[in-house]
Amino acid sequence: MQCDTLWTDVRLATMAAPSHGKDKDKGEGVAVIERGMLAARDGMILFAGPQDDAPAFAPGRQIKGEGRLITPGLIDCHTHLVHGGSRAGEWQARLAGASYEEIARAGGGIVSTMNATRQASEDELVASALTRLDALIAEGVTSIEIKSGYGLSLEAERRMLRAARQLARQRRITVRTTFLGAHALPPEFSGHADGYIDLVADVMIPALAEEGLIDAVDAFCEGIGFTLAQTERVFTAAKRHGLPVKLHAEQLSNLHGAQMAAGYGALSADHLEHLDAAGVAAMAASGTVATLLPGAFYFTRETVLPPVDLLRAAGVPIALATDCNPGTSPLTSLLLTMNMGATLFRLTVEECLAGVTINAARALGLAGETGSLEPGKRCDLAIWDVEHPAELVYRMGFNPLHARIWSGS
Repeated sequence: MQCDTLWTDVRLATMAAPSHGKDKDKGEGVAVIERGMLAARDGMILFAGPQDDAPAFAPGRQIKGEGRLITPGLIDCHTHLVHGGSRAGEWQARLAGASYEEIARAGGGIVSTMNATRQASEDELVASALTRLDALIAEGVTSIEIKSGYGLSLEAERRMLRAARQLARQRRITVRTTFLGAHALPPEFSGHADGYIDLVADVMIPALAEEGLIDAVDAFCEGIGFTLAQTERVFTAAKRHGLPVKLHAEQLSNLHGAQMAAGYGALSADHLEHLDAAGVAAMAASGTVATLLPGAFYFTRETVLPPVDLLRAAGVPIALATDCNPGTSPLTSLLLTMNMGATLFRLTVEECLAGVTINAARALGLAGETGSLEPGKRCDLAIWDVEHPAELVYRMGFNPLHARIWSGS
């Protein structure tokens, strides 16, 4: 059988087996094929399994892996990578005792980034985002979600989404764009949140969808964000245009946003520190992924843990992401994110690795294309100089990536 590239003498963590909820790993570790082989043609995986079970291949290129570990390319399924400015000053204020809510209500937070983003050109947004993207790529990231939500006007949101699309043309990476117009209330709509939601639902979503700039729609359902009813109006507009939804939910309080989002078949509900049993059950029924964001939990000194045991018991897939953003998680390392997921949230090594591969792919609606090493999926690989998968979660500030393969090369 002809193939473009053949990797031999490798160890494969395919992440193709059940990897969440009731079928989760009980502590035995990530399943690894010790004497493995992987073949690819036209950017797709032809074979990934034991070398002794492989058919005969005629490769255009053969690479001896020297026993290295191959995992699926990593996936960062929740980022705010494109933005203007910095919020280091607000971080200093939090160190002095100010809360995230206090800063936001005083005109800081998302609105301060909005001002910097509105003033930035598309080229400036691309240039600043590339430094963050390159840090993630250097750790084996092959797919990423990038949200808008710092423009809060049609033109500025369009500029953010165009910048995100531009990143996919400047780097070899899969980018999924998410419209987060319902992220915060811009100053010009102060006291008129429903009017702003009218703009998001009736003007922004139709225009940006028509331009092909949106892959999904998100909202911030929270006391300092938007109400359940306002979020539903955004979701209804998204569904009208055939767009999947996801939600920032239950981060600071429980507004039952995750339960509502599950009713819309949401791809994911994210943060979830205050999620209750009813929300967990709804997510389990809909297949909605729980995306946990330990960087934000750490950076904002939160103390309420997401209900990991409830999610496990219900069989809800758990993803992990950096939540890379300037205010609450200026994090550009999925490796560190995994360590935080294990240390802060008590996830297992297997759960952490699944959280940045197959379950992250589920959170983006990409599980049929990437996230595991299986025939018919895109050949997105991370090749590591490690003895055991646990090293990817165990170490902090250490990058053992040997090579990153996107779409076969």
